[in-house]
Amino acid sequence: MESRRGPLKSAVPSNVVSPVRRCSRTACGRPAVATLTYVYADSTAVLGPLATYAEPHCYDLCSEHSERLTAPRGWEVVRLAVDTGPARPSSDDLEALANAVREAARPQERAAGAGGGSGASGAPGGGGQSGREADPREVARRGHLRVLRSPES
Repeated sequence: MESRRGPLKSAVPSNVVSPVRRCSRTACGRPAVATLTYVYADSTAVLGPLATYAEPHCYDLCSEHSERLTAPRGWEVVRLAVDTGPARPSSDDLEALANAVREAARPQERAAGAGGGSGASGAPGGGGQSGREADPREVARRGHLRVLRSPES
């Protein structure tokens, strides 16, 4: 688009979109390595590894800004271990992926577990017992989350 003063210039070129999440601090363009979250009820600022998804009430910080972070007087800063190296899949990630694929390949068991979820008992997660029979490692269930027994035990 042309104007009398010449072409309009954008602060960020529109044809370049970076897949890397950037630091939330103003005028900082470095890649983010940590996520800052505030817990107002506890007067705590939690600085941890970069979150999987960008959340509206969290702030992504580069390594420099995460190291220099301070909190208001009376607040506590909790720093969780932050890995500044490139993220690589671990054996746990690969095992979780393989387990998810195996579970998806068992439609009969999944359908039986889903059918029992609205049981006549009226209790939340009414079909929980059949889920435990399907997976003997399952210890408890809360909503969509499962607690599994450790493989060593």
